[in-house]
Amino acid sequence: MTVLAVAEHRRGELRDVSKQLVTAGRELADETEAAFHVAVVGGPDKEYGERMNREGVDVVHTIEGCAEFNHDVYVQSLEQLADVVDPSVILVPHSVNGMDYAPALASRLDRPLVTDAVELAHDGGLTVTRELYGSKVETTINVHADRAVLTVRPGEWPATDESGDATVEAFDATIDESRVRSTVTGFEEAASGDVDITDADVLVSVGRGIEEEENLDLVRDLADALGATLSASRPIVDNGWLPADRQVGQSGKVVTPDVYIAIGISGAVQHVAGMKGADTIVAINKDPNAPIFDIADYGIVDDLFDVVPALTEEFR
Repeated sequence: MTVLAVAEHRRGELRDVSKQLVTAGRELADETEAAFHVAVVGGPDKEYGERMNREGVDVVHTIEGCAEFNHDVYVQSLEQLADVVDPSVILVPHSVNGMDYAPALASRLDRPLVTDAVELAHDGGLTVTRELYGSKVETTINVHADRAVLTVRPGEWPATDESGDATVEAFDATIDESRVRSTVTGFEEAASGDVDITDADVLVSVGRGIEEEENLDLVRDLADALGATLSASRPIVDNGWLPADRQVGQSGKVVTPDVYIAIGISGAVQHVAGMKGADTIVAINKDPNAPIFDIADYGIVDDLFDVVPALTEEFR
């Protein structure tokens, strides 16, 4: 048996979800005593191949192709690789690109597709855990098939950073150019803010407990003192106090910073779905029963209007 994970890159950078897939794939491969392979399609494939040589990977397949993502090139390349490797499970990031080609790949390979996995297990058969109804409900799907394609939610598994001793092999895929019906001619940045909260190492996130827009300056001062990035829960964005690109949560962005400081955030499941992958979570809330404390590594039960200025002064 073999588990195959497909790395993702964008505009010259390997995305963090690629390393997270290594963790998910290695765990599943260990449960099934399977080999674990990683595929890199396009880009500077040799460079990416070496960078995906992580601890726990047995083989990295590099495939020459388009510099940027192309649906038809990915589907053709991975279909041919799957015919050779015959993986029992193919893991794809649950991202814009992954959800573009994963359904087509599953169809071409005649395999079931299960999307947005947050947990994988194999005990006599493959089971996939998904979240429904705004992450209020978990459901476990038993995959009654020997082969499957799965998309994996970013941020659910930690990234692996240790180098490995995998075999890095070039795979020669034959691309039928007549079936390549699109091409990337350039990029135009969407209108958004001046930061990408998904790249931040430290996030200071504010919620409904801040009460008034004018009070945001308290949290901004703390973020400045820490050299951190400011983010928010949905009510802050809905009120128009911060732009949508600052929103963390299921309807916002999934973030995995080193430190996440949640200020005045109750910890609704929709918000937690976007930040529970942070390495260290600090919660400040005057309600000792706030759900955010269930996942926090450190908690301060007190009024944020007393705590935040004190922390700002201390860090300054």
